[in-house]
Amino acid sequence: MIRSSQRARELLKSVFGYDDFRPGQEEVIAAVLAGEPVLAIMPTGSGKSMCYQLPALVEESLTLVVSPLIALMRDQVQQMRTLGIAAATLNSMNSDDETRETWSLLRNGLLRILFVSPERLMVDGLIPHLQRAGVTRVAIDEAHCISEWGHDFRPEYRQLRAAVEALGGVQVVALTATADRATQGDIVERLFKTLPKVFVHSFDRPNLHLRFMPKEKPRVQLGDFLDRHRGQSGIVYCASRKRTEDLALYFQGKGFEAIPYHAGLDQAVRHRHQDRFLQEDGVVAVATVAFGMGINKPDVRFVAHADMPASVEAYYQEIGRAGRDGLPADTLTLYGLDDMALRRRQIDEKQLDDGRRRIEHRRLSSMTMLCEATACRRQMLLSHFGENSGPCGTCDMCQGKVMTYDGTLDAQKVLSAIWRTGQRFGSDYLVHLLIGAPTEQMQRNGHDQLKTFGVGRDKTKAQWTSIIRQLFANGALETASEEFGGFRIGPKGDAILRGGETVALRDVKETVRQKAKEAAKRAAPAAEIDAATAEVLAGLKKLRREIAREEGVAAFMIFADRTLIDMAEKRPATLDDMRQVYGVGERKLTQYGEAFLHALAEL
Repeated sequence: MIRSSQRARELLKSVFGYDDFRPGQEEVIAAVLAGEPVLAIMPTGSGKSMCYQLPALVEESLTLVVSPLIALMRDQVQQMRTLGIAAATLNSMNSDDETRETWSLLRNGLLRILFVSPERLMVDGLIPHLQRAGVTRVAIDEAHCISEWGHDFRPEYRQLRAAVEALGGVQVVALTATADRATQGDIVERLFKTLPKVFVHSFDRPNLHLRFMPKEKPRVQLGDFLDRHRGQSGIVYCASRKRTEDLALYFQGKGFEAIPYHAGLDQAVRHRHQDRFLQEDGVVAVATVAFGMGINKPDVRFVAHADMPASVEAYYQEIGRAGRDGLPADTLTLYGLDDMALRRRQIDEKQLDDGRRRIEHRRLSSMTMLCEATACRRQMLLSHFGENSGPCGTCDMCQGKVMTYDGTLDAQKVLSAIWRTGQRFGSDYLVHLLIGAPTEQMQRNGHDQLKTFGVGRDKTKAQWTSIIRQLFANGALETASEEFGGFRIGPKGDAILRGGETVALRDVKETVRQKAKEAAKRAAPAAEIDAATAEVLAGLKKLRREIAREEGVAAFMIFADRTLIDMAEKRPATLDDMRQVYGVGERKLTQYGEAFLHALAEL
């Protein structure tokens, strides 16, 4: 075991170019090398794939990796091959030549990592081939997909245990970035024959700057955010296909290299757009959530949500696409009442049993509460995953000094207005009623004669909209099923209206635009380098782009940004010096060392 650990460290340096493991990796890898069944819950960007790659290299054995993400498989295989790792994939995207090559490598015992989808693993005849090839370990990525309690349940994952048992006595290593206690228990029960060794590492991603904003002028808000990241790669998530295309066109008009991505696009277009995002700097992918799941790009500098995510788990996974290289990255989430109402309606319209529906509503409630947080966002996010922490000091709540007040009276005004108008009108109607600004519809309904008409003249439209949104987020209001966008009073709201319960609300006195201007000053700081180093870095990135274009691979597969920054700061003059640069292993030293040394000498 000691020899295996020593060999693991040697390969960590010689193949990957790293002097040390990332937090949590070493203990997981030690358990894998000891042959134990393992469940590892590790945040995105923590290097989960190292936990099966390194053992396969140490043992010179074949590891089967099961993943639902076919597009990601292709990129992972390409990246491993640039490191000299014998990796391949069997999936529907392979050409006939690629499939023949994979089978040849498999038969001759030359593969170390083979990726397959759950569906491909179930194809008749594959299991015997894998047995003959000597698979010793099955690594199951995105393991939360096996659980109905997880946020991304996939029925095909339920067949994995039978497939693994058919392989006969192989080690199982399950990996995921998002699994609460219920999901962890379900993974253990449904995937493992014996109790695994479970590793739950911190969900904290301290390099991500978290920011939320109520929707006021979404395009303007997103445009301001993107302006601070011109020339950087990022993702803007949208809830619908149409919205991705509309926003991509809008951003293109503002001078951004923006591309839409969603399942409705032709497959060739999707592949072309994904390749552009991976291989070029400064491309903004405007996409539905399916996009991020298939992306293995470490230098994504920002993630924005044009619409509120469906759950905290989904939010965490999606922002996790940013800053995987450990450098600072920015996130922005826009949210509004329409988002909250839409998400609730989607849950109610699904064919779910009562237990599952309650779980979905709880998840949505947690997401809306995160949007309307009155204290540290990161603290609240980590608490959702059962992790305790103090205030981070860097999120928008910690930096924004948001105040709360006893909002019971204001809440009662809103609830009274809803009650007196028949519990069927939406936010805009109610706000006009409260501030005493009658609409034609209101006058036709006679609601301008109600006692509640004008009782909220002391507040602005924005303030009343925020109050209604907060009441909806904390469950005091529910959607009225008979009217789209209308509200009815929930049990909690009834208690507030009758004086049996109090409610604390955020004191909203600034406009979203004012907050956006202040937030611009508090963006996630870039990696701190001086002007001279920045000039060298620009030259190294130019060389990286040229090499990547020649080889037809993504730029980060040559060297990651973090490696180039270290190279620009250390200015190695010899190959031995270059070995001390973060992320430079022997394979890449041989391939690219001389070219980058020459560039450094010229810069």
